[in-house]
Amino acid sequence: MSHLKYIFFDLDGTLVDSSKGIQESFEYSFKQLGKVCPEESIIKSFMGPPLEVSFASVLEERQVPEAINYYRSFYKEKGIWGVRLYEGIPKLLKQLKESGYQIYVTTSKNQPTAQDLLANLAISDQFDDIFGSLPDSFHKADVLRRALRTLDANPEETIIIGDTKFDIIGGKEVGILTLGVLWGFGSQKELLENGADLLANSPKHILKILKENFS
Repeated sequence: MSHLKYIFFDLDGTLVDSSKGIQESFEYSFKQLGKVCPEESIIKSFMGPPLEVSFASVLEERQVPEAINYYRSFYKEKGIWGVRLYEGIPKLLKQLKESGYQIYVTTSKNQPTAQDLLANLAISDQFDDIFGSLPDSFHKADVLRRALRTLDANPEETIIIGDTKFDIIGGKEVGILTLGVLWGFGSQKELLENGADLLANSPKHILKILKENFS
């Protein structure tokens, strides 16, 4: 495999367990709209794709912007505090930095919210930059493409590390390597079905995989 220089990390389900805050934010949004909140299995499927896509799958088009506003206001005030780093992530980030990799967050989460979340967890300084969704670019491929363009990065020297099929699909669309993690919101089956190049079962395993394949 080629030399690896840029590592793009997904956020929710990869670096952090944000399931509690996400669940509560969706529940609040549907309550404010006077709607019955979808069952837990459906809410879990919303953990990965952009909010625009998730809400559009269960609401009328005209209700989507309002739902997103409710979600983001609640998440910023309360949901963000229900987030925790997965065990082993701080050590992994430190080791990757020491190994000379450039490390970025590429998330479908709203960019200001992602920045606030990482600041609250005191790990913002571990990343060279943070790329999140913007009003005109919220699909994972949009975010990845914007990151590649901003950094003038060679796709052949770049890998996306994420927990759902949306990370893998986005990575394939922009021509970068893909590594699926098995501790997040997605499943091994969906990661493999969508063509993940590599799989890791723990943060420690990520470092081992990178050393074996890109040293």
